[in-house]
Amino acid sequence: MNLFRAPAAARAAKALDRALFARTLPTAAACVRDNRLIAKYRKQLERTREVLLLDKFDPIAADPAGRRGGKCLILKPDVKPTAPETWSPDLREASRLGDLEVVPFDVTIGYELWSYCNAEQRIHRRDDADMHRSGCHEVCIARGPARRNTRWLQHGRARRRAAAHLNLRDQYLPYGHIIAQVIIDKNPTIRTVINKTDNVGTENEFRTFSYEVLAGPDDMLVEVSEAGCVFRFDYSKVYWNTKLGTEHQRITALFKPGEVVADVMAGVGPFAAPAGKKGVFVWANDKNPESYKSLGEVVKKNKVSEFVKPFNYDGHDFIARAAGLVLEASQRGDCAVVKPAKASRSAPPETPPQPVRIPVPPTISHFVMNLPASALEFLHNYRGLYCGHEKLFTPHAEAELPMIHAHCFAAKGDDATPLDDICQRIYTEIGVRLVPGDAEKPGQVSIHEVRDVAPAKRMFCASFRLPPEVAFGPRA
Repeated sequence: MNLFRAPAAARAAKALDRALFARTLPTAAACVRDNRLIAKYRKQLERTREVLLLDKFDPIAADPAGRRGGKCLILKPDVKPTAPETWSPDLREASRLGDLEVVPFDVTIGYELWSYCNAEQRIHRRDDADMHRSGCHEVCIARGPARRNTRWLQHGRARRRAAAHLNLRDQYLPYGHIIAQVIIDKNPTIRTVINKTDNVGTENEFRTFSYEVLAGPDDMLVEVSEAGCVFRFDYSKVYWNTKLGTEHQRITALFKPGEVVADVMAGVGPFAAPAGKKGVFVWANDKNPESYKSLGEVVKKNKVSEFVKPFNYDGHDFIARAAGLVLEASQRGDCAVVKPAKASRSAPPETPPQPVRIPVPPTISHFVMNLPASALEFLHNYRGLYCGHEKLFTPHAEAELPMIHAHCFAAKGDDATPLDDICQRIYTEIGVRLVPGDAEKPGQVSIHEVRDVAPAKRMFCASFRLPPEVAFGPRA
């Protein structure tokens, strides 16, 4: 039996009326002879799946007969008080012994017991399968509580600053304010709900978007926790996508402590801050002044300023300048000074350990380009990146040429078409033909599927080691 079925009035409403969700459910209760038996029989009847278990609902209630101090267990509607054949053997035996008496009981299912999914589905007369097919909206929440039955993505633990971002399809726009209010009702840490009104990355070069506020104040200052780091930013002014959390961690895991990474389109630092935490030098750049500002605050908040340096260049210029900036820093003797961990108070007094100095190496080990709409169009800037500096790399030194990680979009396909398309676009920019394979092997590119972004579009990450003929050739 579906316990959460909204009346027609609620389904037709354009404004949220919480009272319309209340309903009375006729069911049964098992009254205990002695309250000391309540735990025993609750365990038994939960095992036989006869206790009514709902989120935010206590199945233990006062005795409906009014017996002073008496208690009962509320049972599911399919357990009929006058039909022992609907009872389990355990319930029948307890009744025979006189420990339990099964009596009629009315349960009020109020709005407070409805989950977001149940409320949203029933308002729009959609079942679970239809909801899954419709893809009506997606919500990105900063610091939202984790709920398995919600239709949005989560960012970290619950905190007081939270905003929900919806992508409503046209047929659900009339219900936008109801959906938003239900989200706030069912997730107390969320203060603001917005609906995106244009496409990220097409109307604005900084990948921000226009939006309308559906509920709450127009306050988009949020905090997000990811990979042990805290990011605080104005969600309306910078780019953030919680769906990329796994990709952030995958790429960051490739970095080794003491290496230098050039993050060309760093945003607020989802690659840079976790890398800095593990002792990786990151030259982190973003063209958006607001991202640059937030990145600086993220660096300070997460205490990675010894390793992460923010920049505010155009990505094309940054690629051209990054190698020289790192080499100059290494030649100056720049380094990170890391304080040793404090000794235990119970440890015997010794000579205080000295701070550790980690020098900046002369070469960049990785370039990250997380701008999938156009990152491949930046690849020509790597031509001549290390022209005249061949002796910095193998076989003259231990360092290898940098690994390039370029995110991009391509059409979906179960054959090699998307991979061939990516390889052709790389060839157009750098003039060297690469084939799908192992990024560590010359002439090959590793193409990782990141996620689906549309019915016919997928996001990939193309990783390859910069070919010598590109790195040491003449400047583009």
